[in-house]
Amino acid sequence: MTRARAAGVVLGATTAAALGALTWGVFVERTRFTVRHEVLPILEPGARSLTILHLSDLHMAPWQRKKQDFVRSLVRYEPDLIVDTGDNLGHIDGLAGIRRAFEPFHGVPGVFVHGSNDYHGPVLKNPFAYFGGPSGRKQRQPDLDVAALNTFLIDDLGWLDLNNAARALEFRGHRIELFGTGDAHRGWDRLDALPGAIEALREEVEWDADARAVLKLGVTHAPYRRVLDALTNQGADLILAGHTHGGQVRIPGLPALVTNCDIPRRQAQGLSAWDGQRRSALLNVSAGLGTSIYAPVRFACAPEAVVLTLVPVGYP
Repeated sequence: MTRARAAGVVLGATTAAALGALTWGVFVERTRFTVRHEVLPILEPGARSLTILHLSDLHMAPWQRKKQDFVRSLVRYEPDLIVDTGDNLGHIDGLAGIRRAFEPFHGVPGVFVHGSNDYHGPVLKNPFAYFGGPSGRKQRQPDLDVAALNTFLIDDLGWLDLNNAARALEFRGHRIELFGTGDAHRGWDRLDALPGAIEALREEVEWDADARAVLKLGVTHAPYRRVLDALTNQGADLILAGHTHGGQVRIPGLPALVTNCDIPRRQAQGLSAWDGQRRSALLNVSAGLGTSIYAPVRFACAPEAVVLTLVPVGYP
């Protein structure tokens, strides 16, 4: 075989492999919705277990019925609490899909923060730009109806807004403090106000004497180091975040190639420990369930919802 012919064979094989991977990523893995299960022994001894459903980055368009049906099916896990870490909308009419997807969860306690894509619709951009670092903070006028999204989440579902806020929940014998931030990717986090909000919450809330387990939960969209440090240092036992898409396109067996923030690549998806300046917290970063409609591909990083089962310390 001549050198030119050998080079042609290699080029052809490489091209075929690339096309095969692209086809898989666009037509198969992008909608290969999965559930990741984690068991976390962090509650007080004797406390009842607690199931949290973590949803993130749906980037919903109204025609995405398969994604909507998957989210609807998650009601079978009977979550005690739903935590939504933002970027629900992916189209100007995306709220119609969110309404259908979340309909079975009426009556289930929930909390949420927003990502920037709950305000701004997707735009066509060069996907390779992410390899140069996190996308920029160019200010845009909101073109998605975040007010209607808030009305649905707060008024219809009864969920709590944790964007730069601290709230409390008590149910099934659990006392839960929750505090969150706005999207740090756009500089909407207000970390200087967080300690005061948490202190005010603790002065305001009068816990039922029978409520036993105390859990402190931090919630944010984009897991920037400054936010994770702040939530950890304010006492969070567990922090939930999204935004990274787990890298979205990965090399099997390796950490995420990009994170679109400053979190270490090895922590761009999954459960890990985050060490703040004074203490540590568990961190769960979801790979999310969607993609931009202009970059509809995943590879070696299936879309996911996360079911977290919190159990008492020492649970067998």
